[in-house]
Amino acid sequence: MLSSITPLGERSRGFSWNVTATAFAIGAIIAGAAAGGGAAAGGSLLPGGTAWRTLALLVALGVALLYDATPLRGRLPTTRRQVNEDWLTRYRGWVYGVAFGAQLGVGVATIVTSAAIYATGAVAFLCGDPAIGAAIGAVFGVVRAMSLLPAREARDGESLVELHRRLGALELYVRRATPVGELLLAALVIVWVA
Repeated sequence: MLSSITPLGERSRGFSWNVTATAFAIGAIIAGAAAGGGAAAGGSLLPGGTAWRTLALLVALGVALLYDATPLRGRLPTTRRQVNEDWLTRYRGWVYGVAFGAQLGVGVATIVTSAAIYATGAVAFLCGDPAIGAAIGAVFGVVRAMSLLPAREARDGESLVELHRRLGALELYVRRATPVGELLLAALVIVWVA
């Protein structure tokens, strides 16, 4: 779906890719910050103390690692919902840019392909500080917004095909890198607490 938000696609609809991509980034960052802040606000209602929160965080990362590093990845609980492609012809680029970005910035509003997304929500929840949770969510939104950056090169049919070829070739590497990132984050938590 996001492969439709390219300079080629936006030009065909009479819109500017720069405007749509910027709106997408704004939506992703604001929605990510709101989701992270809200999760942390919920987490702040739980009893204080860092020991149990650290243990819960390590368990969440361990479960995410179990899903992302094994065949369980294909059985990840998720919704079947995707962004509404009809919006591409119904609304202006900046409108669907903000809306698509917000849905991806929340993380769980559309199809979830990695347990790392759930782990990010758990990190925000367990931090128990809405400001820190909002920062975690905003960083998540920035990363989601960056998903449009490779599309900036797709200015004609040939470069669009090349974009899809490159993204397809990277998929296996990303699937392998995700559990490594989860392991590194768990190691950082352990070092930080020790």
